[in-house]
Amino acid sequence: MTELTIELNPASEVVERAIVHGLRFYNERVVGPPNPKPFAIFVRNEHGEAIGGLDGQLRWGWLYVNLLWLPEERRGRGLGARLMVAAESWAVEQGCTGSYLETFAFQALPFYERLGYQIYGTLEGFPAGSRRYSLCKVLPVPLPASTA
Repeated sequence: MTELTIELNPASEVVERAIVHGLRFYNERVVGPPNPKPFAIFVRNEHGEAIGGLDGQLRWGWLYVNLLWLPEERRGRGLGARLMVAAESWAVEQGCTGSYLETFAFQALPFYERLGYQIYGTLEGFPAGSRRYSLCKVLPVPLPASTA
């Protein structure tokens, strides 16, 4: 008999062994390894302390922007756009062809749209009374180096 159990706060090693390992093996067999490259770009204050920034990862030739955060007093000055441009430029240098991210309706949808991101999915009522957007952007292909 096969039994199903719901477990709160499952042990990470059990999740890794029972689920992650199998899915990772299957995915890599079908499309190759994701070659993940986690990275962060930090905004530092005058004392060198990290006060915000961007957390992301490169995988399967795409940039994934996991989190972007700036303190309110640093917003509206182009710093968020600089973070995104820096991440996208670095991703292109690493061979990435696209970028994707998620944001809530109460967060930064207009910001990302101004940067050229397009909605490819919406979850209505997530969280209740709001919605979550999935966005993507095709990154520019770098020009080949001149041989002259």
